Amino acid sequence: MQAAAGLREEQLGGFLRERGLHAAQLESWRAAVKDALTTHGPKRVVASKELQRIRALEKELLRKDRALAEVTALLALRKKLEALLGDEDDATSKRNAR
Repeated sequence: MQAAAGLREEQLGGFLRERGLHAAQLESWRAAVKDALTTHGPKRVVASKELQRIRALEKELLRKDRALAEVTALLALRKKLEALLGDEDDATSKRNAR
């Protein structure tokens, strides 16, 4: 498309025929480039909203990871406590049985 930009109308027809293209395709590409260059504002807003959503989700994930780590630690402590108390209960029961 860049090569076609500086060509006159007579040269442009030959240029497009050599490459098997149509003038409508060239115009479509030009419109797409123009649109991409002029509509960066709304795309930035969408990207910004998406970025905010990603940050919020990452923050929530971090919070849940911390909560899961805490629950895991509490369960491990509970098991240790039950193991300790379970041994004491067995020893106490044996003493009382004598």
